[in-house]
Amino acid sequence: MSAQLVSILVLAVIFVLATTRSVNMGALAFAGAFGVGTLAANMDAKAIFEGFPGDIFVVLVGVTYLFALAKANGTTDWLVSAAVRLVGGRIALIPWVMFVITAALTAIGAVSPAAVAIVAPIALGFAARYGISPLLMGAMVVHGAQAGGFSPISVYGSIVNGIVKRDGIPGNELVLFLASLGVNTVIAIILFIVFGGTKLARNKQPVDEEVVETKLNPLIIATLTGLVLLIVGTLVFDLDVGLTAISLAVLLSVIWPESSRKAVSEITWPTVLLICGVLTYVAVLQEMGTIDYVGDAVSGVGVPLLAALLLCYIGAIVSAFASSVGLMGALIPLAVPFLALGTIGPVGMIAALAVSATVVDVSPFSTNGALVLANAKNVDRDKFFKQLLAYGGIVVAVAPLVIWLVFVVPNFG
Repeated sequence: MSAQLVSILVLAVIFVLATTRSVNMGALAFAGAFGVGTLAANMDAKAIFEGFPGDIFVVLVGVTYLFALAKANGTTDWLVSAAVRLVGGRIALIPWVMFVITAALTAIGAVSPAAVAIVAPIALGFAARYGISPLLMGAMVVHGAQAGGFSPISVYGSIVNGIVKRDGIPGNELVLFLASLGVNTVIAIILFIVFGGTKLARNKQPVDEEVVETKLNPLIIATLTGLVLLIVGTLVFDLDVGLTAISLAVLLSVIWPESSRKAVSEITWPTVLLICGVLTYVAVLQEMGTIDYVGDAVSGVGVPLLAALLLCYIGAIVSAFASSVGLMGALIPLAVPFLALGTIGPVGMIAALAVSATVVDVSPFSTNGALVLANAKNVDRDKFFKQLLAYGGIVVAVAPLVIWLVFVVPNFG
C-alpha cells in the first residue's frame, strides 16, 4: 500500500474516531501527523511543525478571547436585549432577530458554535413562551450563524481565505461571504414560510421586559467600541484579525480585570486544537503528495462538473456528522489539483465547497444542531431529535446540488 493511501486511511480513521468516540479531532490529527509523517513520509519533527498554522492559531485565540470577554461582561446579552426590544410586540420578527444576531456575531468574529451557544437558549426560550415552532427558531439561529460565518474577519472566513491564499488559488473574500449569506438567508425565508412564520404576524403581544433587559454600562460600551474597532481596523486598515482581536481583549482585561479573569479559560480551546491539528495533518499530506494524489483521482472522474458535485456532497455528508471547521481544512486543499485543470471557476468552486460543508450544521449530530436540541424547551426531545434529523437530511440531499447549480455550473468552461 502506498504512503498516500495510508495517509488517507488514517484521515478516515481520525474522522470516525472523532465522531464515534468523542475524541477531539485536532488531537487525533496531531497524533496522525506524527505517525504518518514519521513512519510513512520520513519527516522529522521540524518538518511536521512547519505545517503548524501559526497565523490561524492567533486568529482563533484572539477572536474567541475577545468574545469570551463580551459574553462574560454582558455585552452579548445587551445586544440581544436591544434587538428584541426593537421589535416590540411583533412576535413574527423574533425569529429574524435571532437570525440577524447570530449572523452579526459570527460576521464580526465569533465562532459559529459559540454564537449558537449564546443565542440558542434565549431564542428557544422565546419559542416556548410565544408558541413559535422550536424547529423554526433553532434552524433560524443555526442558519443565521452560518449566514455571517464567512465574512473576511470571521473565523470561518479567515480559515478558508488563508488556505486559498496559501495554496495559491484565486479567491474572492466578498463572493465567499455573500454566497453563504445569500444561501442561508434564502433557506431562512423558506423555513419561515413553511413552519408558520407568516401566521405569527397576526400574533402581537408584549415581550416580557424582564426576559430581555440588560442595562448599558461603561464596560459594555467599551467592549462594543472594541468590536467596532476590530471591524474598522481589519477591513479598512487591513490589520491582522488575530493580533487586533487579542490586543483589544488584553486592553479590556487590563482595565477591567475582575470581569475578565475567567475569559482566558473560556477561549474555545477545543476548537483551536481541532483546527490547528487538522491543518497540521493536511500540511503533512501536502508534503507527501497525498493532496495531489486525491485531486488527480477526482479529476480522473472525467467529467469536471460531476467531480465538482461529488466534492460538494462529500463536504456536506461528512460535515453533517463531524466538524465543519475541521473538514474545511482538509476539503479545500483536495480541490487544488482539480482546480488546476482550469475548467471550473475557482472562486465559485471554493464558495460552493465552503457553503456545502457548513449549511448542513442543523444536523443534530453537529455541534450547532446538538446545541439547538439541548436548549429546546417544553418539547418531546425524541420527536424533536427526529425532526432535526429529517430536516438535516433534506438539507444534505438538496443543498449541495442547488449550490453546485448556482455557483459552479455558470462558471464552467
